[in-house]
Amino acid sequence: MTDQTSLPPFDVLLVEDDPGDVLMTQEAFELHKIRNNLHVVSDGVQALAFLRREGAYANAPRPGLVLLDLNLPKKDGREVLAEIKADESLRTIPVVVLTTSEAEEDILRSYDLHANAYVTKPVDFHRFVEIVQRIDDFFVTVVKLPR
Repeated sequence: MTDQTSLPPFDVLLVEDDPGDVLMTQEAFELHKIRNNLHVVSDGVQALAFLRREGAYANAPRPGLVLLDLNLPKKDGREVLAEIKADESLRTIPVVVLTTSEAEEDILRSYDLHANAYVTKPVDFHRFVEIVQRIDDFFVTVVKLPR
């Protein structure tokens, strides 16, 4: 595995409306010394504006990874995922659905919409931190992604 300290920082967009889950993700990044830049938006409309660099997000960086909750206000994660994967300029960004839902229909629908991975959020803090670190390790040090 490549040493993360030798790689340039990576931008990650977290689309999450639960402040507790946002805090746990931020803590996971800090605890594991993840050097990547975590950007957070709290609804689907903001997520698409960030990705398309519209309005307040005109200067937003292009993320190398999106962590997407399914149950979001304004525009849910399924709609966001469908729009990302239908947009020629965004579809190459890997999207990991990170949600509490274990429903088979959510899993199937997410993969039908071309999610790159589907991960159920653990309720235990330490397990959650471990999952976030593994996602980061995989997408930053193992997988080759377009820059």
